[in-house]
Amino acid sequence: MRERRTRRTLSAVAVAAAAVVGLSGCVSFFVPEEPSKTSVPTDESVAPELEAFYKQVLQWENCGDGFQCATATAPLDWNEPERESIELALIRSVAKSSDRIGSLLVNPGGPGGSGYDFIHDSLDYAVSGNLIDRFDIVGFDPRGVGRSSAVSCYDDPAQMDRWLYELPGNEFASDAWIAENKASSAEFGQACLDHTGDLLGFVDTNSAARDLDLLRAILGDKKLNYLGYSYGTLLGATYAELFPEKTGRLVLDGAIDPATSEFDVTATQAVGFESAMMAYLEDCSTGRECPFRGAPEQAMQTVNALLQSLQASPLRASDGRMLGASTMFTAIILPLYSQENWPYLNDLFARVMSGEADFAFALADSYNGRNPDGTYRDNSTEAFTAINCLDYPIDSSVETLRAQAAELAKVAPVFGPLMSYGTSCDGWPFPAERDRQEIHASGSAPILVVGTTNDPATPYQWSVNLADQLDEGHLVTYQGEGHTAYNKSNSCVNRAVDDFLINGTVPSADPMC
Repeated sequence: MRERRTRRTLSAVAVAAAAVVGLSGCVSFFVPEEPSKTSVPTDESVAPELEAFYKQVLQWENCGDGFQCATATAPLDWNEPERESIELALIRSVAKSSDRIGSLLVNPGGPGGSGYDFIHDSLDYAVSGNLIDRFDIVGFDPRGVGRSSAVSCYDDPAQMDRWLYELPGNEFASDAWIAENKASSAEFGQACLDHTGDLLGFVDTNSAARDLDLLRAILGDKKLNYLGYSYGTLLGATYAELFPEKTGRLVLDGAIDPATSEFDVTATQAVGFESAMMAYLEDCSTGRECPFRGAPEQAMQTVNALLQSLQASPLRASDGRMLGASTMFTAIILPLYSQENWPYLNDLFARVMSGEADFAFALADSYNGRNPDGTYRDNSTEAFTAINCLDYPIDSSVETLRAQAAELAKVAPVFGPLMSYGTSCDGWPFPAERDRQEIHASGSAPILVVGTTNDPATPYQWSVNLADQLDEGHLVTYQGEGHTAYNKSNSCVNRAVDDFLINGTVPSADPMC
């Protein structure tokens, strides 16, 4: 959800919440002093035009903190592999046990999240020690992201600041305001095309899923073992649809319903974030540090009044930036991703209600990947938009935007208006071509789908839907709060996932953890 011009639906991955609590789990493993190679299965059969890609040999080198890194090459366009190629960045921790199962590829979500950084910086958060023992844990930056061939839109961080934080010059939701947003979105898209080139049209999820199969093969695995969080569930489910016979053990945590439209995603998330906000306010009302008085319903109205006040009269931060309602909303939703981060909301509301904007910007900056010096730590914002604009067909006519805004205000009166009028894909240089439809993955191995009952970013119903759609989908429910559940909820979820990935054990029924 970007300031005034972007609905950042499909959320910002579990690692975004981890950043707030300062997780940086770097674990050391023994790796050989000399670079190692990964051999390709000798029985791998591919089309002749793809043989050069599928038979490449990865050169692994030590890259610090006990990790190994390598770079793979993939076709820019899988339909015309003779065109130019792109690079995919990989990092792995080698299995500690001699009883190694194989590789486990991990995607943190986004889209636009760096799997490389997720594994390097947060290995213990990404996976359990049981998996670290038995698998080579492999993080990768999907096409368009991070250290791989990446989307780029601006050279100057000040331009990104304007895109994310600049306040509108017209009255909210007026025709002029909508036109301003549309023009700004088209300008952003053109900047991305100018800086990225042809790659911008090939960062869609189907292409990334084809990359996954390439990585599986050159890692030396006959079938894919995979753990995907949030958007990573869509990537994993897409892989299972394209390559059902090559699915090994797939775990999809915090699922996205592949049949859900862009607007339905936004509406469901708006309801989810309001539900999580109410859960926070109920918890807050029992503590000493709560900045609100009265019942949770009354506190929610106070939040609504605060947002409306910031819409009309933004607060100036010490660096000169103006805190409007949309940036405040970004600051609110980041701690909502994880219950352990709810105390940050106490500080946020107390400070903003006293007229201080700096802490709100600190949270929003963390969400947006902005460093204290004004630079940006990665390209997650650009990649997020580029991937979604190829994956989600939209209707951004003024009539549709107004009708959708009315519906959002109805289902989520506080947060819905701030998630309305998303036009970030308006004028995008390439059309969205993915059909939003169910994924069945007929012929696949069993697939584990993990859902959290009060997940604000990928609501529980999406996990239920995906598990029902998949011919071999099996649901594991975590009854609790927060975005995604594995390795961050309880032992019941961890046992179900570890037993499935290590032993292939499929729960006989939903354990309702």
